[in-house]
Amino acid sequence: MARRNKPGFLAGALLALSLPITVNAQQSTDPIRIAYIEPLSGAFANVGDAGLKHFRFAADMINQQGGVMGRKFEIVPMDNKQSASESTQLLQRAIDDDIPFVTQGNGSNVAGALVQAVDRNNRRNEDNRILFLNYAAVDPALTNDQCSFYHFRFDASSDIKLEALTNYMAEQEGIKKVFLINQDYSHGHVISELAKKMLNEKRPDIEIAGDVLHPIGQVRDFSPYVARIKQSGADSVITGNWGNDLSLLVRAADNAGLDVDFYTYYGGGLGTPAAVGERGEDSLHQITTWHADVNVDENLTDYEKWFTDFKQRYPEIDWYYHQIYNQMFMLKAAIEEAGTTDAVPVAKALEGMTFDSPTGTVTLREKDHQMIQPMYISVMDSDAKYDADNSGLGFRTVAKIPAEEATVPTTCEMQRP
Repeated sequence: MARRNKPGFLAGALLALSLPITVNAQQSTDPIRIAYIEPLSGAFANVGDAGLKHFRFAADMINQQGGVMGRKFEIVPMDNKQSASESTQLLQRAIDDDIPFVTQGNGSNVAGALVQAVDRNNRRNEDNRILFLNYAAVDPALTNDQCSFYHFRFDASSDIKLEALTNYMAEQEGIKKVFLINQDYSHGHVISELAKKMLNEKRPDIEIAGDVLHPIGQVRDFSPYVARIKQSGADSVITGNWGNDLSLLVRAADNAGLDVDFYTYYGGGLGTPAAVGERGEDSLHQITTWHADVNVDENLTDYEKWFTDFKQRYPEIDWYYHQIYNQMFMLKAAIEEAGTTDAVPVAKALEGMTFDSPTGTVTLREKDHQMIQPMYISVMDSDAKYDADNSGLGFRTVAKIPAEEATVPTTCEMQRP
């Protein structure tokens, strides 16, 4: 049965405090630990560090309001060096340490390996099961043929994002030639395949001027790629690049004076706005679950305080991962409903759960554990109230996609315990 939980942020009732709670008399007062498996060194260390700060901030906010059944959240950072094999080793360490939850988001290849390892452990060790909470890995396979009872995705999947993005692009009459540039792993492959398919269906007159996959985290100079984009005559670029692979790309485009519109997944954070600077105005787009000026557009005063408090604590970065807010508060609600941190009852409490997020009602779809939520397409704008990445520009909403429209079917045939 669907459940609705009201966050009531910073007003003293952060989430579903009125829900019935079943508490064992011997309930532990130890912290509820979440293993955070992300790159904390190497090419994507800045991405891992930013996510860690988001999780710690959210945990602190919940803990200040009394925590979860009298227990505090604790985030346990683990450096996977952006390696799938390293991640599965860290997962085993978390299991050995009796950590009940693991979270990750950077790299769908890593997420895929974690799903397999979590399933394998949970089949073999029924007394020490673990849940995987995915806040940013967007390969559609993770909630389709690879779907798992023990995996929940709080970000929008890549096919949901591309459905919304290509709908918007199809309405822009000035778009005639599109260049695709993506990282050479599952996430980039999905964007390459689906973007071509969706654009052809919606605007068959749009020419795919180029389709390039490059090594992930290894390119230091994107100027040869930018030269290819320029030579192709493309007026628009679609990229799912993230971290330095995106900021270096847009910096190279800026240095070359490349005059195109960028349509991105991750253009709003972690060095990209600063890298493109003023050239990004009216040209650097992103599709996200939230951006800072949504607070202004929709009068989200409580969440605006959340965002500004985070910025005060961490002046070097912005609050970027809205899905982490949803994930942490929904996990809190699920634990309280289940009265335990055991994987199966918490998973049963999470699946199908609805939650009154600041941007509107969101739902963890029961069939595949995919979050269904409102989406925003925005573009860099010097008139935005909130600066992005200390760049001098922010983002302005150009399209809002309601939750009921931000969805695609799933092929998931989930095996439940």
